[in-house]
Amino acid sequence: MSVVQVGDEIGQLAGSFPSVRSSVEWQSTTTDRNGSMLIIDCHAHITSPDEERYPPRPNNPLRVPEGTGSLDELRRTSLANGVSAVRAVHTVSFYDYDNRYLCDAAKLNPSWMAGVCTLEPDDPHSPGLLEEFVREYGVKTLRSTPGNQRTTFDHDGVRKLWRTCADVGASVDIFLMRLEWVESAEKLLKEFPDVTVGFCHCMDLKPGPQYEDVLREVLRLSKYKNLYAKVDFISTGTEQGYPGSDLHAATLKIIDTYGPERCVWGSNFPNSLWTPKLTYSEHLRIFTEALPLSDEARAQVLGETARRLWFPQL
Repeated sequence: MSVVQVGDEIGQLAGSFPSVRSSVEWQSTTTDRNGSMLIIDCHAHITSPDEERYPPRPNNPLRVPEGTGSLDELRRTSLANGVSAVRAVHTVSFYDYDNRYLCDAAKLNPSWMAGVCTLEPDDPHSPGLLEEFVREYGVKTLRSTPGNQRTTFDHDGVRKLWRTCADVGASVDIFLMRLEWVESAEKLLKEFPDVTVGFCHCMDLKPGPQYEDVLREVLRLSKYKNLYAKVDFISTGTEQGYPGSDLHAATLKIIDTYGPERCVWGSNFPNSLWTPKLTYSEHLRIFTEALPLSDEARAQVLGETARRLWFPQL
């Protein structure tokens, strides 16, 4: 199969998966916009412009409105904002469970990118694929969705994937987005206390009728010390645009309850699709400037927590 060099679209034969290499000689770290503060983007999605080598799902793939959320575009955007490294999350809404682009990107960019794959817990082949992704492509994390057609985490397929993560040293990002999934998710958190678990979007916290109930559960779940809060929901949930003041109080409460050493920031790139009220720069600026955090808390949330968990080489 083909090795694809993103940007100039150069291909040649090699490998078991098509591979993705950036056409730009990316530097591994940058500090020019934010002084000496390390910033790591813990939640970004990527899609390839080459749909022949990386075909989208046949059933209505969700496309980026302006251009493509490619690896090159992500790296340009992140570097322009002083971001040193990124956790790239497989895009199910575009690819279903075909993780080839994510795997190739992770293998070729280990100095600045950590891959987060997503696998179908109802598929008995998924644990074997996860082991392969970690061993052969350097994928760091499984994004765990509910099993039994996305109804519960209390499911043999989900457990087998978490057990594989424990065996191969991978972490989990839990796609816990509904209140009715909390009870089953807690069973997994109790059963796997030694697996590092990122809490995707803090259950999609946003203003509305479920705000208080969701926030209460997010705070209560802080008792699981292996659970790390992704405080990236201002950009997806705000109804106001910059600076997203309607979610500042919740963000500060979560950081205070979990502790900044258990919180990480993520951009939700590509922002033209996932965060239409906030740009990449604006979402980052909320955390570098707008939120009243101490210097130490800011450093932990923006980079140091993620460095410890996924980028020890930085």
